[in-house]
Amino acid sequence: MQDIRCIVFVERVVTSIVLESLLSIINQMPGWIIKHIAGNRPMLHNQSRNKQTEIVDAFKGGKVHIIVTTQVLEEGLNVPGCHLVIRFDPPTTGRSFIQSRGRARMPNSEYVLLVRRGDAEALSKTVKFLASGQMMREASLKLASTMCQPLENTLLQGEYYRVESTGATVTMNSSVQLIYFFCSKLPSDEYFTPLPRFIIDKELRTCTLYLPNSSPVQTVNAEGEVSALKKAVCLKACRELHAVGALTDYLLPEFGFPCEEEPDIVVEKYQHEQPVYFPEEFVYNWSSFSRLGIYYCYKISVEGCLKTTYCPNDILLAVKCDLGPEFVSTSLQLFGAQDNASLAMKYVGIIHLNQEQVVMARRFQTTILSLLINKDHSEVSNAVKYSHEMQVSIGIVYLLLPLVSGKVDWCSIKFSTSQVYVGSNKDIRHCHSCKQVDLLQTKDGPLCRCMLESSIVCTPHNSKFYAVNGFLDLNSKSLLHLRDGSALTYINYFKTRHGLSLTHENQPLLAARSPVEVRNFLHKRHYKNKKESCTSHGVELPPELCRLVMSPVSTNTLYSFSIIPSVMYRIQCLLLSAKLKDQLGPIMQQFAIPALKILEAVTTKECQEEFSQESLETLGDSFLKYIATQHLYVKHKLQHEGTLTKMKKNLISNAALCQLACNNNLVGYIQGEEFNPKGWIIPGLGYDMCGNSKFSFLSSNDMHTLRKMSVRSKRIADTVEALIGAYLGAAGEQAAFVFLKSLGLDIGFHSTIPLERKIVLKSEKFINVRSLEMILGYEFKDTSLLVEALTHGSYQTAGTTACYQRLEFLGDAVLDHLFTIYFYNKYPECTPELLTDLRSASVNNNCYAHAAAKAGLNKHILHSSLPLHGRMAYYFENFTKHRFTGPSHGWEAGIGLPKVLGDVIESLAGAIYLDSKYDKEVVWRSMKKLLEPLATPETVERDPVKLLQEFCDRRSYSRSYTKVQKDGVSSVVGEVQVEGTTYSATGTGPDKVVAKKLAAKLLLEDLKAIVP
Repeated sequence: MQDIRCIVFVERVVTSIVLESLLSIINQMPGWIIKHIAGNRPMLHNQSRNKQTEIVDAFKGGKVHIIVTTQVLEEGLNVPGCHLVIRFDPPTTGRSFIQSRGRARMPNSEYVLLVRRGDAEALSKTVKFLASGQMMREASLKLASTMCQPLENTLLQGEYYRVESTGATVTMNSSVQLIYFFCSKLPSDEYFTPLPRFIIDKELRTCTLYLPNSSPVQTVNAEGEVSALKKAVCLKACRELHAVGALTDYLLPEFGFPCEEEPDIVVEKYQHEQPVYFPEEFVYNWSSFSRLGIYYCYKISVEGCLKTTYCPNDILLAVKCDLGPEFVSTSLQLFGAQDNASLAMKYVGIIHLNQEQVVMARRFQTTILSLLINKDHSEVSNAVKYSHEMQVSIGIVYLLLPLVSGKVDWCSIKFSTSQVYVGSNKDIRHCHSCKQVDLLQTKDGPLCRCMLESSIVCTPHNSKFYAVNGFLDLNSKSLLHLRDGSALTYINYFKTRHGLSLTHENQPLLAARSPVEVRNFLHKRHYKNKKESCTSHGVELPPELCRLVMSPVSTNTLYSFSIIPSVMYRIQCLLLSAKLKDQLGPIMQQFAIPALKILEAVTTKECQEEFSQESLETLGDSFLKYIATQHLYVKHKLQHEGTLTKMKKNLISNAALCQLACNNNLVGYIQGEEFNPKGWIIPGLGYDMCGNSKFSFLSSNDMHTLRKMSVRSKRIADTVEALIGAYLGAAGEQAAFVFLKSLGLDIGFHSTIPLERKIVLKSEKFINVRSLEMILGYEFKDTSLLVEALTHGSYQTAGTTACYQRLEFLGDAVLDHLFTIYFYNKYPECTPELLTDLRSASVNNNCYAHAAAKAGLNKHILHSSLPLHGRMAYYFENFTKHRFTGPSHGWEAGIGLPKVLGDVIESLAGAIYLDSKYDKEVVWRSMKKLLEPLATPETVERDPVKLLQEFCDRRSYSRSYTKVQKDGVSSVVGEVQVEGTTYSATGTGPDKVVAKKLAAKLLLEDLKAIVP
């Protein structure tokens, strides 16, 4: 029901307001957004036209579900998804009845009329309205069946051009308007409006039409009667524009519609709940697993120091199959209490185990992991009780064996799980190697001192587990010193605190502590010393209050197994990453990329781990835009920048990338949630009394899955970009391109330029080629590219090339990619946030404009725009004091300069890129020379408006901006309310954006000096 679109019509404004409030508080309508729209009524209602439009747009987009409205919406509203119209107040006229009913545009929609019970007049009107509608329908059908003779078309008596496939026709009379309409849809800016120019020679009876430089057809000649020359040349131009594809078969500008070769992406309805994959290497049944006999083994060792009181033992992971080359030898990062350590995993060969050994090993791991994770008496009891059963249903199956001196500690595995704990074989009162029995009374009877020495016990009176590491020189009659300074014997303490009577007063007390806390060792965070000390706080326990759970078990082994959930989760993720590489097909196997890099690409920021996909996403995003831009530039030689931009947006939009990921079953690999060790499934547990698994393994796209997770479509698109970045960073551009092709993206990657250009024979006639080449540090082979890169759309002189907009489109993507690659490689340890700040500070029009002005490129731009000339002259006269001596990066560099200057930097980059045959290094050397010094982590500046926003948000300060425009100069007054005091600052600049930043900077400086 979240897709509901309903319109409720009422007669009075006050009714719409009341109904909105009433419907909004009804509990049976959770998640529905209700709004009202009504005409303005003095003293009652004041709803602006913009507000009404905003509500209607939200209704069309599905953000508003119900609109309560008066008759203002009876006409003109077209919402294809609207499937319910309700007349709360009956319609007063037949027209109103039909118009309101027509708002329900969805097939099989409903039209509901509410009539007060007993109101015969209203009911009679409704019946008449229904009858009138039926009469009109019958009349329309009757007229539709009547054959009519076509009217004589007087419009086509003169010369015309007709597209046979569609019947679209342009005549001499309509051709001029069509040409003007075509030009109005060409790219423009604030300094230039594209218009056609006509040169008529009455003596020769000829007319030459000059179209703007961004048009694929720029010059058209016609001859004939002087009075009809303008119409004739426009009709000929329409014919030629249609021939080259600039006009569609409907004789409308091509850029008003999607290009047929680059169709709009139609994304199937995306389901946010997506399956989460689980590695098949760990999925099996215990019955078959126990009879394999041969198992593949991987030693897990902690290297370095976690700065704890424990020294973790090695653990052997035994699985049913080889995990692959990624796990022959690998290391992982762990984050402990106060420091971090690395975990090494190494393949050590195969091991032979019989069924009895598998049963013992499974019982050991389920018991120790259950008490560490669940800390529940019944859970541990069940883990021991049912671990000997070899279930046939599918589950998570592998063994974790403790190692001592490089060998499996079978002694601990075999004897550690107490038979006393499960209530069987109570004759076992001492360990197998004990030579002198020293019995102590426990909750389950007498046990040898040796069995309690290194053990796990449970105290039923408080249902807690403790790890025992020895005996104290104390007994029940010893004094216990409390925190308040008082002291009492242990006998009295347990009597008064727990109501327990100790009878074996001379038995030594056990030195114990709570088992180590199982936590997420993949979460990169800091732990306080206080917390660590509290966790390791010791307690003294009388043996007679304890039940033995496991013996012998050292605290080092316990600590090792507390790390296991994090370790195994990381291994599961790495296995899935390796699987993803294989899933992409044989063509991708030629590129060596570590599974860890793939894992980084599919790990979101929400996981809170040492790495995330953000930096790779930035890298992949820049490459994707670069390769798409290059592909479209070469493929569509006649399309201008506006059309190419629309095509690129369509080709690599988030919706398109999401569709590619879904088509290739990549969504299940995304790691989108922080790992919770408490929810980790212990291998060997999770079965009921009948041996059936409590966890349902579903098969999705030939992959095992245990659960589903909500993933937004943008997150999926980000993951695709991150995977592109992973392949780019690890194996180069060819690998990233092949990855895109393997996903099914129809895109080309060109290493040479198959372009035919109109060479300007005398480039020096328009520009100073030598001077520009000195500035750029590059010598052009085709100087017409240099002319094109400097030609503004307003410059329409015969003999020049097209304007710079196509080169700007290309150069923008090339520069963005070059800067991203530079910062990614230059600062490999920088955070994703810093990488984004570096990129944003360097890749923007203000930065480029400053560099262009600093190099004097403003003197070389070819334009015929008085507003542009005036803007540049005004800026250089009033806003250039000391501005061209510093770096071009930073928010203050280039602010207020005309955008044209920044565009020229991008177009020059595109020109050098083409002239050098796609050599990005040549482009980088030239552009780096213009843009140096580049931003660094130490010099990067952030936008002061954002900084002020963050400053105020942290302290809950309100802020506002007031804008004033006078004599072409913008002023912005910024105000911040601090505990009843208003602080203000005024910024002045060539436009409101600049003025606002200056005001924010001044305010921020004042506030930092006042507020701590």
